[in-house]
Amino acid sequence: SPTQITGVCGCCGPLRPRYKRLVDNIFPEDPKDGLSKSDMEKLTFYAVSAPEKLDRIGAYLAERLSRDVVRHRYGYVVIAMEALDQLLMACHSQSIKPFVESFLHMVAKLLESREPDLQVLGTNSFVKFANIEEDTPSYHRRYDFFVSQFSAMCHSTHEDTETRTRIRVAGIKGLQGVVRKTVNDELQAIIWEPQHMDKLIPSMLFNMQDADDLDRAGHPSSPSGAGQDGEENPAALAESCFRELLGRAAYGNMNNAVRPVLVHLDNHRLWDPNEFAVSCFRIIMYSIQAQHSHHVIQQVLGHLDAHNKNTPRVRAGIVQVLLETVAIAAKGSVGPTVLEVFNTLLKHLRMSVDFELGESSRRNSASSVSSGRSKESEERIVQNAIIQTIGFFGGNLPDYQRAEVMMFIMGKVPVYGTPCHTLDTVKIGHHGTKRIQTMLLSSLIMVTSGFKSKTMAAALPPPFLDPLFSISLMEDSELRQLVLEILHNIIDRHDNRAKLRGIRIIPNVAALKIKREKISKQDVAFMKKHGQQLYRHIYLGSKEEDNVHKNFELLFTTLAVLTIELANEEVVIDLIRLAIALQEMALVNEENMPMFIRCGIMALVAAYLNFLSQMIANPPFCQHVSKVIELRNMDAPYLLPEHIFRDKCPLPESLDKEDRVLYFQTADMAECLAGPGYNAERLSIPYVPQVTDEDRLTRRKSFVDTISLQVDIVSNNLPDKVSLAEEITFETLKKAIDTTGLEEQEREKRRQVMEKFQKAPFEEIAAHCESKANMLHDRLAQIFELTIRPPPSPSGVVSISAGHTQHQSVPVYEMKFPDLCVY
Repeated sequence: SPTQITGVCGCCGPLRPRYKRLVDNIFPEDPKDGLSKSDMEKLTFYAVSAPEKLDRIGAYLAERLSRDVVRHRYGYVVIAMEALDQLLMACHSQSIKPFVESFLHMVAKLLESREPDLQVLGTNSFVKFANIEEDTPSYHRRYDFFVSQFSAMCHSTHEDTETRTRIRVAGIKGLQGVVRKTVNDELQAIIWEPQHMDKLIPSMLFNMQDADDLDRAGHPSSPSGAGQDGEENPAALAESCFRELLGRAAYGNMNNAVRPVLVHLDNHRLWDPNEFAVSCFRIIMYSIQAQHSHHVIQQVLGHLDAHNKNTPRVRAGIVQVLLETVAIAAKGSVGPTVLEVFNTLLKHLRMSVDFELGESSRRNSASSVSSGRSKESEERIVQNAIIQTIGFFGGNLPDYQRAEVMMFIMGKVPVYGTPCHTLDTVKIGHHGTKRIQTMLLSSLIMVTSGFKSKTMAAALPPPFLDPLFSISLMEDSELRQLVLEILHNIIDRHDNRAKLRGIRIIPNVAALKIKREKISKQDVAFMKKHGQQLYRHIYLGSKEEDNVHKNFELLFTTLAVLTIELANEEVVIDLIRLAIALQEMALVNEENMPMFIRCGIMALVAAYLNFLSQMIANPPFCQHVSKVIELRNMDAPYLLPEHIFRDKCPLPESLDKEDRVLYFQTADMAECLAGPGYNAERLSIPYVPQVTDEDRLTRRKSFVDTISLQVDIVSNNLPDKVSLAEEITFETLKKAIDTTGLEEQEREKRRQVMEKFQKAPFEEIAAHCESKANMLHDRLAQIFELTIRPPPSPSGVVSISAGHTQHQSVPVYEMKFPDLCVY
C-alpha cells in the first residue's frame, strides 16, 4: 500500500552513511543557488574530524560528478568541483592520498569532455591542487594523461577566437601546474623524459610563435577590448612557463629540454628568418643556470653539424643563434666547449668556401649564372655569420682563454711551408685559400680587439708570431693589412691608435696626449729577441708594388705604436736605422719599384721621423726633421703624405739622390743624438734585413702548394736568378767595361762588413749568422734526402721483418723516377 511504501523509504533514509548524507546536503535543489555554505562547513568539519572517511567522500563525490557530466547537469558539476577544492585546501594528512586519486580522476573526466567550460573548470582545479605542498611524496601517481591533455588544449583550433584563447590559456596553466607539481619531486623525474618534453616544449613554443606571427602580420596579440591582461595572454603565459621549466632543469635534463626546441624550429622552418629562433635561445640562456650553458652550446653545434648540407640561409640562421648563445655564455663560464666551438665553426667555414667555389665552378651555362651568383652571395652570409661568431665569442673571453683561442685560430690559417691538417687547402686552390686566410685573419682582428697582455712575450709567442709574419710576406695587400691590424691590437695596450689615425705630419705630438708607461724588462728582452724580425717585415712590406694608401697608413701606425710601447734608447736607434734604410731603398731603387711606391716610402719615413723626434723630445733632431719637411713642402711635395696620397697627385719622373737637402741625413741625425743615452755611432751601420729561409718558403706565395720537393727547389731558385737579371743599357755596358772602380768597391764592402761586426748589436749578428746556418742545414738535408735514399728496383725491395728477409716486387709503372732522369 502507499502507506507502507512511504514507511519503507522513511525507514531507509536514516540508514544511509553519514558522509553520503553530508555530501548530498551540499547540493541545492536548484544548482543556480550554488554551494550551500553551512552544509559545506559541516562536511569539512566531518572530513577533518574523521580523515579516514576522506577516500569514501572523494569516491562518492566522483560518482555524483560523473553522473552529472553524462546528464549535462553542469551546474552540479561546478558545485562538486568547488566542494572538492575546499576539501583539498582544508585537509592535510596522510589520508589525503586516496582522496587525491578520486580528485584527479574527476579532473580527468572534465578534461576529456568536449565542453570548453568544463575543460577550463578542470584545469583551474588542477592548478589549485598543484599549488598544495604535500607532506610526503607519492610513489605511484603519474601525470602522463594530464601532460597529453593539456598539450592538446595548447594547440586548440576552436572556431571562436575568444574560446580558443581561453582553452589555450587553460592548457598552458595546466602544464605549468604539472611542472610545479613534478619538478621538485625526485620521484617524478620521469617528467623530464623525452616523451613528455616532446609535448611540453612544443606546446609552449607554439603559443609563443603564434603571437610572434600575429605581431609580424600587424595584429595585436592581446587586444585591449578582449579583456586579456598579461596573465591571460597565451604568448606571455607560455613564455613564463617556458622560463620556469628551464630554470628548474637540472644538469642531466638540459639535453632533453633543448632538443625539442631545435626539432620544433626545424619542423616549422623557423631558421630563415630566424627572429623567433634567436628570441627562444635568448630566453633559454637567460633562464638556465649559468653552469649549464655549455650544454646548450653543444646542442646547437651538433644541430649545425646535422644541417651541414642544408641551404646557406638555414645554416646562417643556426650560426646566428649560436652567436647569441655564446655571447651570453661568454660572460660566465663556458667550460670545456671553447675550442670545440671554434673547431666546429672553422670546419663549417671551410665547407662553406667549398660550396661557394663548387657553385662558381659549375656556373658554365648562361641560364645558371643568376642562381649561381645568388648561391655564392648566400654562402657569403654564412661565412660572415661564422666570422662574427668567432670574433664575438673570442673577444668576450677572459685574456688567458683568449690567448689560447688566438693560437688555435692561427694554427688553422693556411700558411705555405707549415702543415695545416684541419683546413686542407689542396682542393680549393689559390682563390679559396685566400678567402679562408682573409676570413680567419678578420676573425683574429675581432678576437684580439681589446686584448691587454702584461708582456709582449706572452701575447706574441713564436708559434703565433712566425706564421703571422709569414702571411705578411705574401703578395696580397689585403692580407698584409689584416696582419698589421692584428699587430696593432696586440701591441697597442694603451689605446693610442685612435689618436694616430691616418699617415700625416703631426705638428704637435704632445697635443695628442699619448699614454705610455716605462718599458718593462720583459718587453726589453722581447725586442732583443724579436726586434730584428719586426723590422725586417716592416722593411719588406714597405716595398711591395701593390701597396695602397691604407698599407702605408698601417705601416706608419705600426712604427708609431712600437715607439710608444716598446722603444728604449737602443730600439729608437734601430728604428731610425730602419727609416734610413727605407729612404735609401727608395732612392737607389734596385728593384725597379713604381714611382708611387718610392714616394710613398719617402712620405712614410718623413711622417715617422717627425713623430719619433717629438716623442723622444730632442730639439736638434726635431729641427733637422722640420727643416727637411719644410724644404719638401716647397720643392718636392710628392715626398710628403699630405700630397702623395691625394687623388691625382703629380709624380716626378725620378728622384735625384744628389739633392741632399730633401732627404734625412744620417750624419746630421747622429750629431743630434750624440751624448748620453743614445749610441749614435750605430747609426752609421746600414740596416740590412735578415735573410732567412722564410723568403724562399713564403715569399710570393699566398696559397699552399702541393708540388714535389725537386720541383719546389727549382721553382724557388728560378725567381732569385731572374731577379738578378738587369736591364741592359748603355750605362750597364759602360760599367761592365770600366773595371777601375771594382777594387775600390771591394774595399768599401770589406770595410762595411768589418764595421758591422765591430759595432752592430750581438743579437743582430747572431740572427744573421743563424739564418745562414739554417739555410745551409736545410739545403744539406734536401741534398741528403735526394742522394741517400736508395732507388726502387723492379726486381724487388728487400725488407727485414722478424729476422726473415722478404722481397716485395715493384712494377715499373709504379716506380717514381727523379725528374732529371725522365726524358
